[in-house]
Order: sequence, then structure tokens, then C-alpha cells
Amino acid sequence: MSLLVFVHIANEGPCVLGRVLQEHGHKLRQVRLYAGEPVPPDLDDIDGIISMGGPMNVDEADQHPWMKDELACLKRAHDTKVPIIGICLGAQLIAAALGGEVTAMAAPEVGWAPVRQAFPGTIDTLHSGIAWNTTQVHMHGQEVTKLPPDGVPLSGSKQCRIQSYKVGLTTYAYQYHFEWSRKDIEAMAHIPFVTQAGGNAEEILKQASLYYEGYRRVGDRLCENIAEYLFVK
Repeated sequence: MSLLVFVHIANEGPCVLGRVLQEHGHKLRQVRLYAGEPVPPDLDDIDGIISMGGPMNVDEADQHPWMKDELACLKRAHDTKVPIIGICLGAQLIAAALGGEVTAMAAPEVGWAPVRQAFPGTIDTLHSGIAWNTTQVHMHGQEVTKLPPDGVPLSGSKQCRIQSYKVGLTTYAYQYHFEWSRKDIEAMAHIPFVTQAGGNAEEILKQASLYYEGYRRVGDRLCENIAEYLFVK
């Protein structure tokens, strides 16, 4: 399958998810929106879409000219049942594109924290083989506060009620980062947002020694499920 990957900032590409998808024979076409590459005008030869993370917010379209075009593309893809995965900002963009709501959190969620699956998540094919309670990496100051029509919550956390959700059968969104390698986490722990949000890079890396092995095992399973069950050849 030919998968379109929207990359909003240089250091947030598809990471482990991209590698797994390629290992399964999928072809990735990255669109570097931060570098001025345009959103495709149509979905010709596009079998799926992945929308990655980024430091911008969904209400900042005036600062990021590509955002309006991406929102329209996500809506068009969903309406035509082109499979979609959104991660962090990508999850928020999906919500905004499909009629949900995204607002600022009372306090940002940064670092390692537990995520618990809601009942629909425990029976969803994409979550097959994934424990009901996992520890994930978080790095966001906004959250989806209202799901789009027909949206179904898949998981949540103490600080963020909607950590993952689906809309219809082929659109999935994850607020947490399941796609990062240890090297990615080490790099992201030192971005300015972490300290601005009250986080601590040393603490994030210290906790990585405790949580990373289990985190990557769960993340790899989710990546495999996405490659095999969502982006079906």
C-alpha cells in the first residue's frame, strides 16, 4: 500500500511505526509540511494516511498555512474510508477535521504515565494482544475534549480522558506516543516544550530505564496490528 505521512516538524517522523510498515511491504510517502511541501490535492494512489505529532495547536491555522489543507484532506479520507492513523497532534487534527473539539489542558501531560483501555479498546482488533493497562510516553498541552460524531473512546488516563479513539471502522487516533524508539525519547526529552510544560528531561530518561522495554513491546504489537489489520493490502 502507498501511505501518505504528514510530518509537521523535522524531529517527529514515523519512527518505529514507519519501519514496521515498510517491513510489511507498505510504501511511505512523507510530506514535510514544515518545509513547505504541499498537501496533495486529491487521494489518487493513496491507500492510507498517517498524521504525526508536532508542537503546534489545531487553532493555529493562521500561523501554519498547511493546516487547513491537511484538515480538509483528513476529512476527505475519512469520508471515503481511506484508513487513517493520527498520533498526538495528528489525533487532535482528526478530531478537529471530523467535528470534535480540542482544548488546552489544565496542565500539560509530559513524560511517562499509565493509560487504561476503555471497554471498546479491549475488544478492538487493532488492540489485539495489548494489555488493558500500559505505561506510555506523553508530550502534549492540548487534548481532545469532545469526540467527533460516531467517535468511540479506546483508552484514557488520569490526566487526559481521551487517550485514543476511533471514528468509524478505519480512522484511529492516539494522543500518546507509541511510535518512539529509545533514541527518539532521548531526543524529545530535551525539546523546549518539556521544560516549558514543567517536565524534567533527566526524570524522563531515568524512568525510561524502568518502562522502556514494556513500552516498546506494546508499541511494537500496536505497530504490527496497524500494518496487518488497518492498512490491508
